[in-house]
Amino acid sequence: MRIIKTISGLALGSLVLISMSTMGLSQAKGGGADAKALKNPVKSSPQSIEAGQAAYQKNCVPCHGATGKGDGPVAANMTVKPSDLTASKLGHGSSDGEIFTNIKEGIGPDMKMKAFKAKLSDTEIWNVVNYIRSLQAKK
Repeated sequence: MRIIKTISGLALGSLVLISMSTMGLSQAKGGGADAKALKNPVKSSPQSIEAGQAAYQKNCVPCHGATGKGDGPVAANMTVKPSDLTASKLGHGSSDGEIFTNIKEGIGPDMKMKAFKAKLSDTEIWNVVNYIRSLQAKK
C-alpha cells in the first residue's frame, strides 16, 4: 500500500510540474495560439492612441522608456532588458493579441514583466496596444 501511495504521489507531482512548465512556456511566447488569434476590439483612433499613451506613460515608461526603446530609467538595473517596442517584431509575440496578453498576464515563466490585469482594464490595455503600434509606425 505504501508503494502505491509513493508511486501515485510521484505521478501526481510529475503532472503538476509538466503542467507548470507548459504554462510558463506559453506565457513566454505571448500566450500561444489563443493570444495570437485575439483581435483588437478597440479601433485605432487618435482618441485611443492618446488614451494608450497616457496609460503607457503612467505604467510602462520606467522600463520601456518614453519612446518605447527599452531604455527607461530602471532598465539599466535590470538583468533582462525590456523589449524595444518600436521594433516590428517583438520577442514575445508581435500580433495585437500577443501584445495584449503580455501586458495583461505578464511575461513568464519567471515574470520578467509583471501582469497589469489588476491595474488596467482590457480597454485600457487595447489602447496601449494601439499606442505601441503608433510608435512602430514612426520608425
